[in-house]
Amino acid sequence: MNPSSSGWINKKLHLQRQGKNLLVGDEHVFYERLRKTGFLYGVSVNTLKKPENTSSQWTEMEKTKVNLFDALTYIHRTVMGSTDELLTNAIAFYNKLSPEESFFATAFRRKSPAELLEKIIQERVQTNEAFIQKNFSNLITNALLFIDVIAFKHFLISQRDPQEYLPKLESIIMNTVWLALTTKEEKGTYDKLLLNLFEKSLRYTKNPEKSIKNLDELAFSNFDTVLEKNYIYDLACLAVWDDEKVDPQEYAFLYKLGENLQLNATAITTSTRYVHIFIEEHREHISYLHYSNPVKHFYNQTIRTVRVLILRNKKRLILELSESKELVLLLGQSTLRELSKSEKKKVKTQLLDICKSIPSLAIFLLPGGGVLLPLLIKLIPELLPSAFNENRIEATDSKEKSRS
Repeated sequence: MNPSSSGWINKKLHLQRQGKNLLVGDEHVFYERLRKTGFLYGVSVNTLKKPENTSSQWTEMEKTKVNLFDALTYIHRTVMGSTDELLTNAIAFYNKLSPEESFFATAFRRKSPAELLEKIIQERVQTNEAFIQKNFSNLITNALLFIDVIAFKHFLISQRDPQEYLPKLESIIMNTVWLALTTKEEKGTYDKLLLNLFEKSLRYTKNPEKSIKNLDELAFSNFDTVLEKNYIYDLACLAVWDDEKVDPQEYAFLYKLGENLQLNATAITTSTRYVHIFIEEHREHISYLHYSNPVKHFYNQTIRTVRVLILRNKKRLILELSESKELVLLLGQSTLRELSKSEKKKVKTQLLDICKSIPSLAIFLLPGGGVLLPLLIKLIPELLPSAFNENRIEATDSKEKSRS
């Protein structure tokens, strides 16, 4: 299954009908498992279910898409008793969120429900980053995606417009996070990056007031479900995280928050400890911890994305390259010398033609995609060496002959 290609939702539903990839357990179990994926912290290092070995090759964005769909599926089955109307209800839910936009309701009217939900999820997992970053760097994913899951449950139960509910939930989350950050004795780069991440993820509270002075001002009584209370608390724990440990002032804040949310001592202790364990174990994979050097991170993330695309389409690429001997020759030569302007132009033109024939590589055809072609040119010989060994030998032989 490829979460970046059309049809992945139908594949997931097919596996579920076979009894595979079916999430079971109460909401506490579901929430604990979702927290371990990192989805709640804004970075999916794993998925709730791993249907095949290829899931290890998925990008963070793809894992996030799968986790969001699986979470929506679980909620629908829990509330409605089955997944029969999952696609219809999920699309209705998201259309309610953007009634004024034609993107969901009009632009993809002719697509099947599964294809439409794929497009919606693709949009939801992204933050308010620039176009290039959205499509190529996967710099950061939406850190507040679990709000969708909570709101979907509320929508299914109440059948009320989620536009009334979501702004209130988003607002109380941001105010709680803001208060958590203000309790820290020393504020560092992490705090600024985390706040930046959350603000880029906001959809209904574009200009958070940041005027709340204490927890008693927040109406936690309006959010009393397992998912609401635990999520608010976990994001507060994320906000007070640092490289050392929770200081007395921060712990007092978290304890008070736990009381206000009516969480038991076990839930408070588990959440407080687990965020530290998770970040320490997955520090290298957490994008926003490295956002202080966005240019370097953009480049590293982009290389990983392009590498994954090439690996997934390795057989197809070899087939297409085998039909273009001139391109293979030039790519082989590019590993040994600098190509001329005319040669680079030929490589670019022929590579774009190949990208047109392989749907998964259509990303290189989008506006700004040309920026990534040098990476594609660099990685093809490295990842597909069998297609270029012969060229390297010929190039070496020709050099030796010219010397003799």
